[in-house]
Amino acid sequence: MEEKQKTVDQVMHDRMKEMKVETMYDRYQAQLPQCGYGSLALCCRHCNYGPCNIDPFGKGPKKGICGADANTFAARHFLRMSGAGTACHSDHGRAVAHLLVATARGEAPGYRIKDVEKLMAVAECFGVKTKDRKINEIAEEVGEMALMEFGKPYGTLLFLKRAPEARQKIWEKIGIASRAIDREVCESFHRTGIGGDQDYKNLTKQAMRVALADGWGGSMIATELQDILFGTPKPVQGRSSMGVLKKDSVNIIVHGHEPQLAEAIVMASSDPEVTNAVHATGAKRVVVAGLCCTANELLVRHGIPMAGHMTMQEPAISTGVVELMVVDIQCVMQAIVETAKHFHTKIVTTLPKAKISGAEHVEFSDEHAVDAAKKILLMAVDNYKNRDNKKVFIPGGAEPNIVAGFSHETIKYMLGGRFRASYRPLNDNIINGRIRGVVGIAGCTSPKVGVGEESYVNLAKELIANDILVVATGCAAGQCADGGLMIPEMKDACGAGLKEVCEAVGIPPVLHSGACVDNSRILIAVSEMAKEGGLGNDISDLPVAGVCLEWMSEKAIAIGQYFVASGVYTVFGTNSPVAGAPDMQRLLTSEMEELVGARWDFEKDFKKIARMVIDHIEKKRDALGINVKKERKLYDMAERRALERECKPAPSGHH
Repeated sequence: MEEKQKTVDQVMHDRMKEMKVETMYDRYQAQLPQCGYGSLALCCRHCNYGPCNIDPFGKGPKKGICGADANTFAARHFLRMSGAGTACHSDHGRAVAHLLVATARGEAPGYRIKDVEKLMAVAECFGVKTKDRKINEIAEEVGEMALMEFGKPYGTLLFLKRAPEARQKIWEKIGIASRAIDREVCESFHRTGIGGDQDYKNLTKQAMRVALADGWGGSMIATELQDILFGTPKPVQGRSSMGVLKKDSVNIIVHGHEPQLAEAIVMASSDPEVTNAVHATGAKRVVVAGLCCTANELLVRHGIPMAGHMTMQEPAISTGVVELMVVDIQCVMQAIVETAKHFHTKIVTTLPKAKISGAEHVEFSDEHAVDAAKKILLMAVDNYKNRDNKKVFIPGGAEPNIVAGFSHETIKYMLGGRFRASYRPLNDNIINGRIRGVVGIAGCTSPKVGVGEESYVNLAKELIANDILVVATGCAAGQCADGGLMIPEMKDACGAGLKEVCEAVGIPPVLHSGACVDNSRILIAVSEMAKEGGLGNDISDLPVAGVCLEWMSEKAIAIGQYFVASGVYTVFGTNSPVAGAPDMQRLLTSEMEELVGARWDFEKDFKKIARMVIDHIEKKRDALGINVKKERKLYDMAERRALERECKPAPSGHH
């Protein structure tokens, strides 16, 4: 059997092992065996009576000191994870809302309103008047309305109105319609404190409400306002691999999640002072490349290349050609400072809420963003002379091409055209069976899976071969991009029906829709599908599913919970976060379907997940009655004329 070619991250980790550079995989192995109580959600340290453990197997304790049982332990952990994940995405959304207000007031030099059409659409959602008003006046009020969503004292989130009416009624009926975002996060932590909420079902309802405050609140605010400021993504060509880093260039990597930093770096990279400084070093150019969700943001809007996903941050530094890695928030590992010590790379933090010991810090603010970005770029240029060419190693092989930038607006436009943008062609092709369904692949990459394993790539290949259209976000999208799945030529790996649609529309079968906050685009898309008609009245009627194979961040739990609470069947790999509490596990994987029309599944065997998703989609198709094969009849000319006579309207005055 032919030996499988090593992936880029496998090649880089082999190289790092030779150089005795520690990696996250080394640290993972050092942690084994991981705490059994913790992995089953049966360890509680929410107060100083503990930490308390519950033994699910032997004769050990069955309750904590306060009397909390396994279900309470697990539900509290699950709610705290949902709340923390929501806090991460929502704080991101708040930062973008502040930037929109500052831009509208002329207080953020370099930034401007790039998508007026999206501004008007969001203004309508927020009830902001637009007639006879200047663009900046509208933008300022939209930004202020967005900020009100975090702390308003009454009512529910305005973006909830974008969901199908049937879905809104479910939320209202069971009392999980999200109120102010900060209120939901605060209440989640209040409920999980000692002596608080001790009913696992009630705790899980709050987990739905706080997660909905992420998907239909903080994340949606981040996505929509970023589109207003930086432009709504449209199909753009890009590249993805470590090969985007160049030996003859000053290389700077932007890593994290908030695109205002990355946008400022891109703007400042063309500043004459920076350009002249680069030429003075003998380098040809500045290469700006992204990592993690910043990479996705830069890719879908500018076609700026991706150096990799989350687990590739140490290998990227280990190429020896990265002059500087600049970071903002989320998924940035403290270990990169130690990795950088083996090379000449500088690590620069930018936000007061996310510093790292041993890194340099350059304060970043909306008012002085371009100045800070220029300073960071000049630091990178100045560091070029310190590069050790003996340590330079960029993995070979072609850089995979990508076509990215598939926002829900772009998909509507590509399906229906400029004047009739619509999801009708998508719905029609699902009804006629060319497309069996749609799956959103999202989430993290993890050392638990192994170096260079292509779990998302393998899943996507299996789904498209079965005529299922795939939409990808976050680090899952990054892995699919590295795997070469995001090009129109991948139509040849599809089933006959999906291939026909991809050829007709000119799209890849795996669509890159952006960063992890951009899962809100998927919420809007499935809402549009439900409203378009022909596939039921609610999101839970659709033949759709969500998958996260290598979940790591608490953000992933919040995303999964708002997908389920919105009516989307969702499967997570590696492990269940509530595995040690049978009743809690049953609530998530069975009883939630009775509440909200969708449920979770957890499965360690990745090979089984594709079949689980396909079976779910076929079950939904059966329920809709669209799996009935229609008999095909070929008519001769006489039969056609007879049909025409039958179909002609009766003459006026006759019935």
